[in-house]
Amino acid sequence: MSNRKIRSIARNKIELAAKTTKVAANSNGLVNQIIPVAMSRVRQDVLTWNTALTMARKAEKPKRFLLMNLYDEIFIDGLLRSQVSNRFLKSLSSNFIITDKAGKVNEEVTNFLQDKIWVNEINKAILGTITHAHSVVELSWIQSQNNQVSAEPQLKADLIKRQNIDPKEGIFYPDYRDDKGIPYREMKEYGTWILEFGNADDLGLMNCAVPHVLFKRFAQSCWSELCEIAGIPPRVMKTDTQNISMLRRAERMMKEMGAAAWFIIDENEKFEWAEASKTDGAVYQNLMTFCNNELSMLFNGAVMGQDTKNGSRSKEDAMQETLQTLVDSDMSLIEQYWNSTVIPALINIGIISGECVFTYPETEDIAQLWSMTKEAMQHYELDVEWMNSTFGLKILKPKQAAAAPGTNLSFGEGFFV
Repeated sequence: MSNRKIRSIARNKIELAAKTTKVAANSNGLVNQIIPVAMSRVRQDVLTWNTALTMARKAEKPKRFLLMNLYDEIFIDGLLRSQVSNRFLKSLSSNFIITDKAGKVNEEVTNFLQDKIWVNEINKAILGTITHAHSVVELSWIQSQNNQVSAEPQLKADLIKRQNIDPKEGIFYPDYRDDKGIPYREMKEYGTWILEFGNADDLGLMNCAVPHVLFKRFAQSCWSELCEIAGIPPRVMKTDTQNISMLRRAERMMKEMGAAAWFIIDENEKFEWAEASKTDGAVYQNLMTFCNNELSMLFNGAVMGQDTKNGSRSKEDAMQETLQTLVDSDMSLIEQYWNSTVIPALINIGIISGECVFTYPETEDIAQLWSMTKEAMQHYELDVEWMNSTFGLKILKPKQAAAAPGTNLSFGEGFFV
């Protein structure tokens, strides 16, 4: 069956599902009930983290908005974001297939789901349970996207802000500062239009990353102050501070001369700088390196090459194997939630039908497989179509062996003298 015909069948199915299902994109969705809250930019410290943990672990009416706001704040860190992306993008960029219970690939459903934005958003929410422990996704129909009316209805997946969710009690708070909530697990849309992933008792890997990011920021701040002091030393002026005119004159001179910090002391006073054992900032650099290594270990299971001073090929190979093990675990998690939660919801909505199993095809070591194939080609005939699809070749037909020189002899008249 051609891809055009497959997509035509899938389009007809989704249009029919949009017409027959009553729940559409409207103002009653949980996402549309969220009240925006202005965020204040204040310095975060360990006290803020402990306060957020206390609120999240309360026995009655726990709330996680302080903790989730702190997660959003530390995710600004460049290395933390790169480590999370380095791990999750491997799963998000992998192609999946939809099969039946017998393992036969359903090309119609696979091709339909492969390039959908909402499928990627659901996978992001599932992977988000690793970092944030919990995700709630709301599905809805939309008729327009990016201020453009679509020719056909589109399914949309919205991640409900984790600040507004209490996963322990199953409560959605339109305003997370208020105590009025909606028990979303008791709604009739739960399990079909409202999908829940993760562990309600966990706080995610980001909770382990909070102290390292905070200590890293502390080291950066102290190092920048050291650079300011060492690079532009403060200026000291001695004068008679009891004489008002001389004091005002000294202040005017210091303000007009350069941009470095300055202070004025009396002629009888003495000021000395405290000498540190080292003034090159090595102590701050070591603290930042330690925090970076801990973040790499937390999300990738190893300290990758860009984080090590003296690396080697063997170490990098071992690190990549460790990372691949985590990626395989992430892909297995996506498979489990799709088969247990997402596919039943899509069947109830009417987008897909029949027996559907979400899975990732088994990965193969192409280099090793090609080496084995070359050895087998010397003794056996191989399937040309399989070689083309597996290695990306374009084999047309077997190559004709050229005749060896001197084999085309003519035994006609005159051959013997």
